[in-house]
Amino acid sequence: MKTLMMTFALMGTATAQTTIEFWHTFGDPKRGNWIQARADEFNKANPSLKVVPVAKGSDNELITSTVLAARQDNPPALAQIFEGGSQLALDSGIFQPVSAIKNVDFSDYLKPVINYYTIGGKVNSVPFNTSGPVLYYNKDLMKKAGLDSSKPPTTYGGLLADCKKIQAANIGASCFGMSLNGWFIENWMAEQGQTFLNNGNGRDGRATETNLDSQAAKNIFGFFKTLQDNKYFSYTGKLEDFDGSDAIFTNQKVVYHITSTSKIGNNADAAQKAGFELGVGQLPIPDDSKRNGVVIGGASLWVAKNISKAEAEGALDFALFLTNTKNMADWHKLTGYYPARQSSIDVLKNEGWFDQAPLQLVAFNQLTKTVPSPATAGALNGAGIQTRKITEEGLQKVLNGTPVDAALKEAKTRADAALAEYNANFK
Repeated sequence: MKTLMMTFALMGTATAQTTIEFWHTFGDPKRGNWIQARADEFNKANPSLKVVPVAKGSDNELITSTVLAARQDNPPALAQIFEGGSQLALDSGIFQPVSAIKNVDFSDYLKPVINYYTIGGKVNSVPFNTSGPVLYYNKDLMKKAGLDSSKPPTTYGGLLADCKKIQAANIGASCFGMSLNGWFIENWMAEQGQTFLNNGNGRDGRATETNLDSQAAKNIFGFFKTLQDNKYFSYTGKLEDFDGSDAIFTNQKVVYHITSTSKIGNNADAAQKAGFELGVGQLPIPDDSKRNGVVIGGASLWVAKNISKAEAEGALDFALFLTNTKNMADWHKLTGYYPARQSSIDVLKNEGWFDQAPLQLVAFNQLTKTVPSPATAGALNGAGIQTRKITEEGLQKVLNGTPVDAALKEAKTRADAALAEYNANFK
C-alpha cells in the first residue's frame, strides 16, 4: 500500500509540472546552446516548470508560425518577436501585455529599450536581444589614406570629406559600404528628430502614412546619391544583405562600414584574422542635426494570451530570468548584443569588461544617451516588413540613377498603400 501511495504521489508531481514552450530565432549552436543552458538552469531551480526552447527559423518565419499555432489553439507560451513585428504581434490578438500578468519593476531596463516595447502605456513584452547601428572602420586603411585613425567621421559631411581623400589616395579600397536596410533609414530620420510614420510614429494612433516626403528623408537619400555619384559606395546589390556587406568590410574592400552592434564580436574576430585593427564609432548623422540617439533593433519576449495562469506566469518568470542582470551581461559578452539592463552595464564596468572590449563602450554610450521621443521610440507599423522593403527599394533606385524626389515619391505612394491595406483589416 505504501509503495502504491508513493507511486500516486510521484504521478501527481509529474502531472503538476507546467511546460513552457519558448520559440526563438537562434538556431546556431553558440547562441542556441546558451539559451538551452539557461532553460536547464531555470528548470532545475523551478521543478514545477519545464521550459522547452525551440529554434523556429528567421524573424518572419517565427512570427508567422506563432500566429498559425495560436489559431490552432496551440501557441508557444513564450515567443521572441523582432522589434519591427511589435505592432503586428499586438494586432494579432494572440499575446497579452506582460505588465498585465503580474506586477514587475521594469525600472532597471534601459529607457530607450523599454520605451520601444511600451505601447498604450503598457509594457507588452520583455526586452531580450537589443542592438543599435554603429560605424565600423579599418584603422590601417585610414592611415594608408592619410587620415587620423583616432578620429572617425561623425557626420555625413565628415564621411564624404574622408571619402574624397580615400579616393585620391588610391589605396585599393572604396570608402564606404553597408547593407541597405530600412532600420538604418529609420535611425537616420530619428537622428533628425523626424518620425518615420505619422501619428507619433504610430504610437499616438494607428499610423496611416510614412514621412518619406520629409526633408529628413531627402537628406538621407541625397547622401546616398552623392556617395554613388562619386563612386564612394560599395554593396552586394542585394537588400538587407548584412553578411555580404560585412564580408566586403572584413575583406578590406571598404574603409568604413555601418551595421549592428551585434556584429562587433564577429567583425572583431574577422578583422584580427585578416590582420587589420578595427575601430567602432558613433553612427554618422546628417549635417546640422542634433544627435538624438538610436532606434533599437533586436527582439523581445511575448507571452501568449489563451494559456493557463500557470503557463503565463511561468513564461514571464523565465523571460525575467533570461534577462536578469547576470544573464544579460553574459549574453552581451557572448554575442555583442546590448544587455537590456542598466545593472548589467554596471556589472560589466565593475569587471573591467570595457577595458578588455573597448569597442563596445561607444555602442553603450550611444544607446544610453538616446533622447526619449516618438522618433527614437521607433516606428509601430503592422506592415513594417513591407514598408521597410519598399523604402530599401527606393534607396536602391537612387543608387541605380533614379532622382531622389522621384524615388521618394514612388516609395511613399507604395508604402502608404501597404499601410492602408493593412489598416483596412482593423477598422
